[in-house]
Amino acid sequence: MIGVPLAQLQIQEPGGSDACAAANGFCPGWIVENIDRYWTPLLEHVYLTVVPVLIGFALSLGLAILAHRRRWLTGPIVAISGIFFAIPSVAAFFLLQPITGLGYTTAIVALVSYTLLILFRNITDGLRNVPAETRDAALGQGLTERQVLYRVELPIAVPEIMAGLRIATSTTVGLAALAVFAGAGGLGSEILVDKRFKSNVVVAGGLAVLLAAAFDLLILTLQRFMTPWRRARA
Repeated sequence: MIGVPLAQLQIQEPGGSDACAAANGFCPGWIVENIDRYWTPLLEHVYLTVVPVLIGFALSLGLAILAHRRRWLTGPIVAISGIFFAIPSVAAFFLLQPITGLGYTTAIVALVSYTLLILFRNITDGLRNVPAETRDAALGQGLTERQVLYRVELPIAVPEIMAGLRIATSTTVGLAALAVFAGAGGLGSEILVDKRFKSNVVVAGGLAVLLAAAFDLLILTLQRFMTPWRRARA
């Protein structure tokens, strides 16, 4: 009668990582022994986040500047990017595979499409929220339209642009976990391999959350350096 409780207690000992894993528990020992298996998926996840966000930002910035000059383009661009944003992510990965095949290309194309609406709207809102008197004053000092855009409007719009960048980055970190369905790897591949093992799900999911938080802190720090007038006012 005494042997049964003792056997159960042994399974729960911190050193018994294999037994804990077999029991599908939360196993700190197993996590420490197997943490190195997550580095490659983590680096893949970083790649699947940074590349789509940078491409999406470049496209959105160009479209937003164009729409800022030709206001009638705003509606069509929002409508088209909204359609892309409304497509379920897993469906997008599968729909692109006959065209781009399995791998990073499919994942990046899909992930870029989800950043466009967020970034475009924030950039255009930031540009259009620049006070008219500020713009008129710049023109009155002899600046050209191009100089007003790059020296006045874009710097003033930085807080709203960076807010959109933060949202797009956090969204991409989450969607990149589904890039495994495009054959692109990432932390989602670890979850898919053994989604019923609690320790595995906690580590892979926790790394994705930490990655999103790290990117958010990085963008906030970058925004602080890009808006020195706000630091001075504070």
